[in-house]
Amino acid sequence: MRTFLTDEWVSPTMRHHLERARRVYRERGFTDLAKTTLSYLPIELNNLIFNLRHSTGTRVMAEDWDTLIILDACRYDMFEERVPFEGELESRISLGSTSEEFLRQNFEGGEYHDTVYVNANVYFPQVGLDRGDTFHAVIDLLDEWDEELEIAHPETVTEAAKEAHERFPNKRVIVHYMQPHLPFIGDRGLEIRERLGQRNGWIPLREGTTSVTVEELWEGYNENLDIAFDYIDELLEDINGKVVLSADHGNMVGERQGPIPTKRMFGHPWGVYSEELVKVPWFVIDRERRRITQEQPIEGDERDYSNSVVEDRLKSLGYQ
Repeated sequence: MRTFLTDEWVSPTMRHHLERARRVYRERGFTDLAKTTLSYLPIELNNLIFNLRHSTGTRVMAEDWDTLIILDACRYDMFEERVPFEGELESRISLGSTSEEFLRQNFEGGEYHDTVYVNANVYFPQVGLDRGDTFHAVIDLLDEWDEELEIAHPETVTEAAKEAHERFPNKRVIVHYMQPHLPFIGDRGLEIRERLGQRNGWIPLREGTTSVTVEELWEGYNENLDIAFDYIDELLEDINGKVVLSADHGNMVGERQGPIPTKRMFGHPWGVYSEELVKVPWFVIDRERRRITQEQPIEGDERDYSNSVVEDRLKSLGYQ
């Protein structure tokens, strides 16, 4: 565990803000930079208050589990309402409000040679976690992209996770699903996507340019989670060991960060800390444990994803 107020926590966020400030200045000039800076002041004050109230965040590798299932962008409250499994629900404070923050804060610079990572998140190779000796092995699924849905389907992740458990029976396994993150993949969600005319439902809501309601967005969002649960149920039947279901971050769905009111937010902006964004589920399913051993990393199939592939995947997820 570590405090939010250390350089280890603050510096990536500050780097992000500085890079964004340079971009705003370069593209739009000093006046817009000043306006943008002022708009961030209440956010940073709220962050400070949040960090004082929640003084520690969770390093997932320091926790006790054999299999860690990450549901991308899953809020604690939606998980609590919809989880269909028997287990013990707790909460944790994530080390990031975006996938990139979460990955950097938990894994960057570490050596986890007792762990295999099954990944469907595009930021994983961007952070460089698919190369080097961070994990014993990495199973990267960015080439297993459903071109129609524009996301890695949970069935693909589940099959890869089963194979990983069979191939590495004495390793901890992290399984990173992309659901319930946008884009929507269920029947109701696809109807909503068609009405929106785009993959990212948060953007029109931010801009006030959509006839789709917040309630309808919640329908698609919850449906994505239910679909992921169906496949996780299948995975749980196939594996043993202590399993934890969690998330890298949540989402704002029209809430304002507080206690100093901000504008209504949609999605998961970098460096914004609120319960909707960084309070995540920690659902423990206790079963017969696996015997975990540590070994040197195996040589993997390193893939140098082109910038165009990464950009296309990021657009599918609503980042560009």
